[in-house]
Amino acid sequence: MVAFAVGAVLRRAGALPVDALPPLHAHARLLIGPLMPAAAVAVAAVVVLPVAARRLPWWALLTVAWLGSVVWAVVLQMPDGIGRPLTAPTEYLAGLPAMGDDPLGWLRGFTRHLQEYPTHVKGHPPLPMLILWTTQWTGLKGAGWAAALVIVAGSSATAAVAVTVRALAGDGHARRAVPFLVLAPTAIWVATSMDALFLGVAAWGVALLAIGALRPGPLPPGGCIPHQSSRPVDRMGKRVHNLWITLSSAGDVSQGGLPQPVAVASSFAGGLLLGSLPYLSYGLLSIFALPLAVLVLTRPSRPVVLALVAGCLVVPVTVTLAGFSWWDGMAATHAAWAAGAGSRRPYAYFLVGDLAVLALLIGPAAAQALPYVLRRAVALVRVVPTRPEQDRDDPHVGRLGALTFAALLGTLALDLSGVTRGEVERIWLPYAAWMTAAAAVHRAPARALLLAQAVIALLLQALVRSPW
Repeated sequence: MVAFAVGAVLRRAGALPVDALPPLHAHARLLIGPLMPAAAVAVAAVVVLPVAARRLPWWALLTVAWLGSVVWAVVLQMPDGIGRPLTAPTEYLAGLPAMGDDPLGWLRGFTRHLQEYPTHVKGHPPLPMLILWTTQWTGLKGAGWAAALVIVAGSSATAAVAVTVRALAGDGHARRAVPFLVLAPTAIWVATSMDALFLGVAAWGVALLAIGALRPGPLPPGGCIPHQSSRPVDRMGKRVHNLWITLSSAGDVSQGGLPQPVAVASSFAGGLLLGSLPYLSYGLLSIFALPLAVLVLTRPSRPVVLALVAGCLVVPVTVTLAGFSWWDGMAATHAAWAAGAGSRRPYAYFLVGDLAVLALLIGPAAAQALPYVLRRAVALVRVVPTRPEQDRDDPHVGRLGALTFAALLGTLALDLSGVTRGEVERIWLPYAAWMTAAAAVHRAPARALLLAQAVIALLLQALVRSPW
């Protein structure tokens, strides 16, 4: 509330002309009736999700979590129109005509023609545009398909974060985290900001690394459930189904990981996704604190590390050989930002205001848990002994805290840099999901805290109209 009050004063003084509701880049409104379906979904989720988290097989829980996140994002966004944010003249779709039928030629001239592109195109590396061009080329044209892409990818982060938490902090923490991840207030900007795509890519990169970095060992009891059906299933359907079960059923920290050949492949795939992040957004460099935390916690074998490095090099080498210089692109984008209104926002205000927005994104349940998990992370690093009863209740909470600390560290690095002055409700998405997982330390079912998460999301959507 203090951040909003100070922002209102600064706006009336003329210091924040581009933000109608600072520190949010949004407008105030009052929306009640159209949000009734979302409120009904929230109540049902608060009742059902804790039970599902406790009783479902792990792979089935991940499927429910993913689908639940999609539903929550969609019902929140429905009053404003699912594809609406992507149709703005400042967004990526508006830049597609410039690519024509020659994406490689466009890529080679990307930096040279940067100032001619829409705001979000020139504010990012070229990979988001290449992804959108590819979806259009396959016949999935228009804002509706683009919205489906970012919603499905962004919502999948719920499953990816849960997989990572299970791998590093155990099955119990992962299951308790799922309901909070599904009903996180970040869902408002998952539908539909392109940063939701960045969230999904980053989350699965870390998750694939986490399950690959664990030392070999048996799968957790009941983790891998064979497919059984009275009806025939096509061969491709079986392969997709079995792949999902294999990845989602990877062992946790108490059971060990995958066999080394599979672990190497998983780490390579994780590296492939992680290596693409700097080409999706320049602001994702600091998210590499998360895979670094995974490596420190797991101390993987040399083949796994080599596979990770090899995977990380694929996209940078490919895009560089295709004619795009990341360093030149970043310099041109920074020059465009310095010449725009964003650089004239007051640094001191947004240094604090952006963190207030982060608190809204992760919700009260995660914010309440942060001090505890961060203290346990520090204790883990310092090898400080904890009380026996704490170790018995939460034997791996320090590892959960390490993930949270890495995400917070990446956020603070961006915040201190001063290039994220406002509009962070979408920029923080790839970081906020990991801090939301800190709510796993609350004793299940924690329905009051889970309801508080949903209420914050509903209030934000009811009172704030965002361009994303």
